[in-house]
Order: sequence, then C-alpha cells, then structure tokens
Amino acid sequence: MNNYVTTHRPSPQRRVKPNGPVWLFDLDNTLHHASHAIFPAINRGMTEYIMDRLNVDVDEANRLRVGYTVRYGATLLGLVKHHGVDPADFLRVVHTFADLPSMVRAERGLTRILRALPGRKIVLTNAPTLYARSVLAELGIAKLFERVIAIEDMREGNRWRAKPDAPMLRRTMRRANVRLQDAILVEDTRGHLKSYRRLGIRTVWIVGHLPVAKTSGGGLSARKPGAGRPHYVDRTVRSLRALTLGMRGGKL
Repeated sequence: MNNYVTTHRPSPQRRVKPNGPVWLFDLDNTLHHASHAIFPAINRGMTEYIMDRLNVDVDEANRLRVGYTVRYGATLLGLVKHHGVDPADFLRVVHTFADLPSMVRAERGLTRILRALPGRKIVLTNAPTLYARSVLAELGIAKLFERVIAIEDMREGNRWRAKPDAPMLRRTMRRANVRLQDAILVEDTRGHLKSYRRLGIRTVWIVGHLPVAKTSGGGLSARKPGAGRPHYVDRTVRSLRALTLGMRGGKL
C-alpha cells in the first residue's frame, strides 16, 4: 500500500480578528462525504488493527471499536487507556490509503460556498493531522482555514482527548483566541453538538452525508437522516450550501 499521507509542515500562524463568528467545522461527513468510501475503509482498518494487536475475533474487535467511540468520542482513546496501544501507529495505519483522491467526494462549488460564510474558519476533527490536511488538500480548501485542530492537538500532556470533551474544547479555543460565544460548530455527530451546546456554542447539524438507516425488513427507512431537530441544535441543514442561505452576519 502506498502511503498517500506522508509529511506535515506546520503552517505559519495567521493574524486573526478577535470578534465575529468563528466557524468550527468537523471534517468527515461535514466538509466531505466520508460515508461514501473513507468511513468504511477506516472502520475496516480499525477492526483489523484491533484483531491483530489484541488477538481477538472480528465480533469482539467491532464491539471494542464501536464501544470506545461511544464512550470516549474516539476508538483511539479506549485503546490507549485500556490496552496500551501506540497512538501514532494506530492513527498512521488506519488513516493511510493507497488512493485517497478516488475516495474523496464533496459538494459542487465547495470553495465558493465556504468563502461566502463570513468570519473565521477552523477545522476541529478527531481525525489525525496528516489525514485531515490531505483531505483538505484534495478538496482544494486548505487555504480557507486558519488552522486545523486535530486529535494530536487535543492532548493534555500525555493524556489523549477528543470531541466531545469540554475541557479540551475550552483549552483549544483559548489557544486559538476564540470566545465560545462567537463559535458556531458545524458537525454531523449529534453527541458532540449536545455536549458543546451546553458551553454556549451555537450548533449546526449537517445531515446530508449521514447513511440512510435500514428497516427491519432490509429496505431503506422512510425517515430521512436528521428528520426533526433536537433542542440542542440551532439549525439543521442537509448541505453546506443550505447553510449559506439566510445567513446575515454569521447569524443562524
């Protein structure tokens, strides 16, 4: 397998305005359609990694993968905490692809859509830095973001953190000179939105890339992903294009 994700050179810090809206964009299933190919590949890679490193069968590996994501926000955190897995090795193995360009899909006119949103823009993702920057480069939107806050940036000393950890968000926002009342989180994961809405952050639930649930009979559910709006969601949209509609000065 060729390592598409190779090196990372930190970008220089940019001068930012202290006031105005600050958009915190999740990456997968928010800025691009990860459910199309990337998420299935990552899930397979995580399951295989857990099977190999922990010497368990596929059912137990899947149980750990999903369970740790639900409990900690990221499978990595559970593997580090309970099994002593090397985080750098795990992130490298499961986020490296032979042909990333063929796997990335996104909305048409994505660059134009993002540019139309007023204010600062930051990527906030539980994915690793190299993968995140490679996806942004493929999408052609890397220069639109003043910084990428990836899972490596969420660490507190030797302790790994991930969304939806509240102390982590407060700390990373202080470093980025972002006031919580100015932040707007755009995210596909409801649990992250729910946790961070309590901090006073405005929330946008993007649902257009979510997989359609299947009924017990094997057919597709008539209820579309994101039908209805939870009380902790300020706005639900099916696409980033829809997000720009009706925006006035960063107000939802």
